[in-house]
Amino acid sequence: MFRSLVLVRHAKSSWEGSNLLDFDRPLNKRGFENAPMMGQRLASNKYSADSIISSPAVRAITTAEMIASEIGFDKNHIRQEPAIYEAGISALLYVIANIDENDQYVMLVGHNPGITYLCNYICDFKLENMPTCSVVQIKFSIRSWRDISKHSGELIDFDYPKKKYQN
Repeated sequence: MFRSLVLVRHAKSSWEGSNLLDFDRPLNKRGFENAPMMGQRLASNKYSADSIISSPAVRAITTAEMIASEIGFDKNHIRQEPAIYEAGISALLYVIANIDENDQYVMLVGHNPGITYLCNYICDFKLENMPTCSVVQIKFSIRSWRDISKHSGELIDFDYPKKKYQN
């Protein structure tokens, strides 16, 4: 069976307000511009998601909601998963292994360095850093989300805000 996973690194966050916890940092101006733009790019490629799973950190859930709006996904159905915040490969694979088996197209919104490490692990793709608000689309020929393993995915697209884009 064919399955698709889209990994998204949250949009650019603000470092203003040094009294804020890392978890509570909001997007900055560029983040508020880039998230809808990346959602529009996905929408122009006819992308739709069966589910969106996001870190509950403010910058991640805001990114997820903005992208969801652009691709026609009800933001009230975004699943916030605390295990994604500050997660490494093992924790992210655990989240993926527990995706509803009826979902074929899933988006996961998270943080670096874990999201970059996960991309490299499942795609055999040597990406040094997923820039903020970057989007990686990966295709799998698997029966179950639990079957995702090292190098089991095929990189379909890697997009990021500063990439030259032609519709």
